[in-house]
Amino acid sequence: MLFKAKTHIPLINIPLTWLVAYGSVSSNQDVSWRDDKVTIIAPHRTVEFSTNQQFVAVGDIWLSNRVELLQQLGENDIGNSDIQVILQLWQKWGIESLKLLVGMFSLVVWDRDKQVLYLVRDRTGSRTLYYTTGSICWIAPQLTAITPHRSQDIDLVALRDYLCCAFVPGERTLWQDVKELRPGTVLQLPTREVQSYWQLEEQITNRDKPLAWHGEKLRYLLNRVIQEYLPKKQPVGVFLSGGLDSSSVTALVSKLHDAPVHTFSIHFGAETLNELEFSSLVSQHCQTQHHILEISFKDMWEKLPETMRYLDDPIGDPLTVPNLLLSKLAREFVQVILNGEGGDPCFGGPKNQPMLINSLYGSVTNQDIVYAYLISFQKCAADLPSLLKPEVYQAVKDVPSVFVGDLNSQASYLNRLMALNIKFKGADQILTKVSNFTQAANLLGLSPLFDQRVVDLSMQIPPEYKLSGVEEKAVLKQAVLDIVPDTIINRPKSGMMVPVQLGFYKYWHKEAKNLLLHKKSFIAPYLNQSLINDWLNYRGDTWRRYGVKLWLLVSLEMWLQVNRR
Repeated sequence: MLFKAKTHIPLINIPLTWLVAYGSVSSNQDVSWRDDKVTIIAPHRTVEFSTNQQFVAVGDIWLSNRVELLQQLGENDIGNSDIQVILQLWQKWGIESLKLLVGMFSLVVWDRDKQVLYLVRDRTGSRTLYYTTGSICWIAPQLTAITPHRSQDIDLVALRDYLCCAFVPGERTLWQDVKELRPGTVLQLPTREVQSYWQLEEQITNRDKPLAWHGEKLRYLLNRVIQEYLPKKQPVGVFLSGGLDSSSVTALVSKLHDAPVHTFSIHFGAETLNELEFSSLVSQHCQTQHHILEISFKDMWEKLPETMRYLDDPIGDPLTVPNLLLSKLAREFVQVILNGEGGDPCFGGPKNQPMLINSLYGSVTNQDIVYAYLISFQKCAADLPSLLKPEVYQAVKDVPSVFVGDLNSQASYLNRLMALNIKFKGADQILTKVSNFTQAANLLGLSPLFDQRVVDLSMQIPPEYKLSGVEEKAVLKQAVLDIVPDTIINRPKSGMMVPVQLGFYKYWHKEAKNLLLHKKSFIAPYLNQSLINDWLNYRGDTWRRYGVKLWLLVSLEMWLQVNRR
């Protein structure tokens, strides 16, 4: 039965967690603490002070190694907050203390003596931190908190990059005067000096060791990481697709946890293929309490505005709505949820194969490596000359891509691709989705395969044990060989396919047309609506990719509508 799609844009208020202003401001909001240069507004966070009162801090922090940190400080765990632990470390070692931290964090530290403000983000980008570039610097973990203090001018290069990748990579955001602090870095004010306290680097070791040896080393680390992530004597959840990555995490959690384990899977109804056969197999094998959520085409469309409201930058991945809805379901049963995100970026997923083929035949095709990488996303990179308005295309076509440096590094070719996936797709799409949607559902979302120690180890493993020919993630398979069913180990990677092609063809066509082709749409000043009309009517859709492109555009328009001031 067909439904009548509605494009209702709800008013969704996102509570302010904390906001910091550097500069002289007069704020009408409730101020938690201030001096001449720094104002902290933190209705849902505690402003903390170091024991000597020199340092003031506020942040969004979860440390997995707090026990070891307290031991280094010579203290017992007497209820210190994570931010208080960081302040005690900072009081002793300053910025160098960041190298000791393991976990997820974005925070601001004000040195009252030196009059220096430090903005800090964790190594892999599990938490976000945004700041404005004007004379007064507004800082917050959520871009929505900065809304009253930014312009409404679009960053055209960020728009170009979104159309290519379905997310905005690097320090740019879609707003021209707002930047995102990069993972593993510290920004100091007033100098605006950026300092890296961690860098992702290829450090291949033990090339002479066999696959089994590397698999055992990975398994030992995964056991340690997941044990740290598990809530003591409380039920825990895992998002389970039935692929290798989420199945591996589920198997490890079930083996290590002494309380109920809940798993959560989705499907899109009888009209579409699903992976429930595999997720149910893993659930039965691991003896979890399994929950299956059916997401209808109506849900996909009607929940998109709310979904985009929870995102700081637009993400055009069709899994955004399912991610939010599954998080809400999971919150009914657990407070901590793990996932399998990170397996592809760290251990060589099959999406790298087009680039590996390009490396073999590049001398024949003579294709630029950056363009080849952008094309591999299978979004709108090839369409930019016709999709962007001429004046917009001229303004952005020669601006270098943020991916240039890593693509031309001296690392092995596969590890260059791995580094790109971790630093950009990981931090700017995957982990952002996990963080925003789980927090929206009042969950603690954890990604063990993106733990900084796992990421570091992945760069030590010889590339041939990650992706070699058609064999993908060999080292991860080896690590979990004894606890994951053979069917999962040996099945080819398929990925969670969201049926957006069918959605636009059968269910969303009219509403998408009204949304994207309206003369007052937010994308109208930048994009060629006649080309979008061709896509909506599937003219020339040889490779059946228009559904993915249309979802990317609909997500962008919805995001602009719900995130305008």
